Amino acid sequence: MKQLTRRNLTIFNGFNKAFFLFNKILTFNRTPQYFDQKWAKNEPRLPSFVPIAYKIIKIKIMIKTALITGGSKGIGYATAAVLIKEGIKVAITSRTQAAADEAAAALNALKSGYALGIVSDVRDFESQQNAVNQVLSTWGRLDYVIANAGVGHFAPIQNLSVEQWHETIDINLTGVFYSIKASVEALKATQGYFISIASLAGTNFFETAAAYNASKFGLVGFTQAIMLDLRKDGIKVSTIMPGSVATHFNNHTPNAHDAWKIQPEDIGQIVLDLIKMPARTLPSKVEVRPTMPPSK
Repeated sequence: MKQLTRRNLTIFNGFNKAFFLFNKILTFNRTPQYFDQKWAKNEPRLPSFVPIAYKIIKIKIMIKTALITGGSKGIGYATAAVLIKEGIKVAITSRTQAAADEAAAALNALKSGYALGIVSDVRDFESQQNAVNQVLSTWGRLDYVIANAGVGHFAPIQNLSVEQWHETIDINLTGVFYSIKASVEALKATQGYFISIASLAGTNFFETAAAYNASKFGLVGFTQAIMLDLRKDGIKVSTIMPGSVATHFNNHTPNAHDAWKIQPEDIGQIVLDLIKMPARTLPSKVEVRPTMPPSK
């Protein structure tokens, strides 16, 4: 009986030490390399069976995670689906919890437990901080942030309202600033990736697009500037500039006539291609157009 008690105590102490290391990595959002170093220091003092627990813990902590703003439909939702199929856990945000939950439920049908719906408004910095904190408290790390939330108001400057101007700038530009400010420390801890979804309207101006052009020109410049800031901390930054995409943008309903356009999942594939690029290589700005637009 004494031997059994001593053996049980040894088992308990071994697992306790292993899970203590796990809690440390969650608390401080450390990388797997940090975990390996701590394991190496403690391994001689742990029973031989504990490596099984360690491997289980390490597998869990090495699953990458992403946060996608505006992820309940369109490009955001399609990107989430692409990443989940690749084995990446994804949190999507929407301005209503119902929309976030509905989209997350559909995504979890692809791989159970891999999607999380969060209510968040990119115009509110505290809301963005809460979204990041939910990802960290749920999964323990944040590897990728895709700043996708956007809006478009199109009207001649004579008719463009003050409210429309502010909403466009606040969501398309300031919202991205809030997203990176809220997530930069978490991305630094994982040597992560920040990707903004801009537009070809960030380099090509057109009639009735004063607010939209201003927001996207600003977003392209902003993203390229923070790319220079953050690469010193090991964070990669890119912006994707799509042309016509078959989404619900600007109150459009996708239909069969959109077949010539870029499809949302195409942008998701570009996001995946970017994060799978060799660490030494950074495509910092990606322009993408339909191959064959319709004849006028």
